[in-house]
Amino acid sequence: LGTTDDEQRIDALEGEYTRTFMLHYNFPPFSVGEARPLRSPGRREVGHGALAERALKPIIPNKDVFPYTLRIVSEILESNGSSSMATVCGGTLAMMDAGVPIKEPVAGIAMGLIKEGDDVIILSDILGLEDHLGDMDFKVCGTKNGVTALQMDIKIGGITTALMQRALEQARLGRLHILAHMSKALAGTRTALSPFAPRIHTMKVKQDKIRDIIGQGGKTIRGIQSDCGVKISVEDTGVVTIASSDEASLQKAKDIIGRLTEEVEVGKVYMGTVRKIMDFGAFVEVLPGTDGLVHISQLAHHRVKAVSDEVSEGDQILVKVLEIDKQGKIRLSRKETLPVPTGSGTKDSSGE
Repeated sequence: LGTTDDEQRIDALEGEYTRTFMLHYNFPPFSVGEARPLRSPGRREVGHGALAERALKPIIPNKDVFPYTLRIVSEILESNGSSSMATVCGGTLAMMDAGVPIKEPVAGIAMGLIKEGDDVIILSDILGLEDHLGDMDFKVCGTKNGVTALQMDIKIGGITTALMQRALEQARLGRLHILAHMSKALAGTRTALSPFAPRIHTMKVKQDKIRDIIGQGGKTIRGIQSDCGVKISVEDTGVVTIASSDEASLQKAKDIIGRLTEEVEVGKVYMGTVRKIMDFGAFVEVLPGTDGLVHISQLAHHRVKAVSDEVSEGDQILVKVLEIDKQGKIRLSRKETLPVPTGSGTKDSSGE
């Protein structure tokens, strides 16, 4: 299980796209008693891996439900049968064991055929010798409710529709038998993720807030990743993904991003920092990069002669948001957060 950084990027003729689910099938020579050098995957390995991947892809949860990149690696240690169908069964169990919320378990079985004239025998779960001497290798993968992938190799001119129906029905019974044995080993997906998997949190922010998360030249996002020990990816749509193996670090990064992207609310009280003092009031930063004006009349309950008598640049003060106008300018009040002096009249600090 990985993050969006682990997605495979494919540069295809029709354009670039990414893969969030991959299955790699390795068939080393020693698995069939051969001694030859280990080289890059051949056509057989690529083809068998593609078949197993196609069989499992329909049960992979949607990205909005499970925002992980999945990679299954099947290492064949010994083979005297259909290792690609074993890969399908093993891949299902591996995902269930890791806590991936798959839609349904998938199993696979290889069907064979021996045909001599009008005599026909359909074989289930063929061995290597039956594959070599037989007339068909028909791989069928699916759930208890239906088929997810098929592949057929035949050495004869063809088969009839009736024979295909027989093979599919026999494969269905075999598939159900295998699924029953798989459920004995693992009845369902584990409720907790694997402890080795990163914890991922996805949040949506406004697109105009993306620059606040990234910062100038990526300074802000790199700082968060370094301080919290997390991985952060930000999409153009405003989807932010945070990943970490530590829950506390994940929450820390989530809180920081929440503060960076928080919107000012009318009526809410904030602890702000005085950034600039003017004759008519003080500009206070209530959120990172968001300032508002505290008019001199809103600094205190009493009449204020000079702003500097009440606050100085760098002071931390409580302010209440009074109004946000159509231009986005924020009007703040410090007076609203201060207790009303005893014996004070109803006049405000402007004397009105």
